[in-house]
Amino acid sequence: MPAADLPLLIDAARIAGRVATSFTGPAAARWDKPGDAGPVTEADLAVNDVLASTLRLARPDYGWLSEETEDDAKRLSADTLFIIDPIDGTRSFVEGARTWAISIAVAHQGQITAAAIYLPRRDKLYAAGKGLGATLNNTPLTATHADMEPGSTVLAARPNFNDKHWRNGAPPVDRHYRPSLAYRLSLVGEGRFDGMITLRPSWEWDIAAGALIVSEAGGTITDRTGAPLRFNNSHPALNGVVAAGPRLHSALVNELGPERAA
Repeated sequence: MPAADLPLLIDAARIAGRVATSFTGPAAARWDKPGDAGPVTEADLAVNDVLASTLRLARPDYGWLSEETEDDAKRLSADTLFIIDPIDGTRSFVEGARTWAISIAVAHQGQITAAAIYLPRRDKLYAAGKGLGATLNNTPLTATHADMEPGSTVLAARPNFNDKHWRNGAPPVDRHYRPSLAYRLSLVGEGRFDGMITLRPSWEWDIAAGALIVSEAGGTITDRTGAPLRFNNSHPALNGVVAAGPRLHSALVNELGPERAA
């Protein structure tokens, strides 16, 4: 199944990239979602539409979960489904920056089996198939083997490094940030950064594709407690995410204190 689905995801990501870049970020029509759920633009919806038509036509029996499609409980009975974030990092897109991504994944019985993350403005296409490894523009990826020590690099928003979240205070690592969760995970798989954490509940569409890229690059990814990730939940959110090479991952999870709001 991964070998069959992966070329489809890669082709769809490139098609979606052309659609997204046909919009000018700051000039694209934008509005705020209800319930303080963040911004959305006409580009998000256009990418969602082209992905839906491309992917669902190719795999009509697969379920569908997308940030920009009203959720349908029928997906819960699907053995296999697409998990989509048409533009991860919409604020970055609106600002005209280059660090937003198109994130596409296939989940089978709760596990991600194929994934593609594409940054059109950087022409970076990350891809992974379960048991097939992870690549960036067809070059194989390997996560780092860093431990938790000064100089290790972790991608995280600043609130995650508040001492209240850690048993012994914030860990002695260098904090960095990128606005797209999918891109942060890809960078861990690429080995450019040693780890990534987000302690807040995380939507499945932000994490699904990057989770496979990390694991197929030899990294470890779990929720904030160290529990394995499972997808296609009735409420499609995960209990935070910790991703890194095995040693750093273990150290980060061990140092996290009792769960509190991030």
